[in-house]
Amino acid sequence: MNLASPRSLFFLAFLACAAMLGTGYYLQYAIGLEPCPLCIVQRIFFALAGVFSLLAAIHGPQPAGRRIYAGLVLLSSLGGAFTAARQVWLQTLPHDQLPSCLPPLDYMLETMPFAETLRQIFHGSADCAEVTWTLLSLSIPEWSLLAFVAFALFALYQLFRRG
Repeated sequence: MNLASPRSLFFLAFLACAAMLGTGYYLQYAIGLEPCPLCIVQRIFFALAGVFSLLAAIHGPQPAGRRIYAGLVLLSSLGGAFTAARQVWLQTLPHDQLPSCLPPLDYMLETMPFAETLRQIFHGSADCAEVTWTLLSLSIPEWSLLAFVAFALFALYQLFRRG
């Protein structure tokens, strides 16, 4: 099996997405860090990129199909990068400029219209600005942003590669 084949690369991208999700769940359930609404949205985008990558790895499409899968991974990665960048920006704001805290996500989904819930989530809150864990001086959203940029570059490579 050629390690640089589109099928292999999509499978490696799937494994990377699974590792990112696994790390998030480890931090939540083993370390005790509760995810904010923006973190949950980032998990959804990681899951989408992972599912599209796994489908591409299983399907092994011709170049036109590979471009479709790469486009879906790219859209998922850009959505995740936007969300992570928003959270990184919130982390740089002074505390007096932060939006107020939001109610839990499950409560918002039960009591608010879906469009209003999405607006509130993407607006962010003080919960999203709190830095509770770092690795090599980078917060979780900063690591997520780097990962989403890497996935987007991978998708662009798959989108424009020949053969």
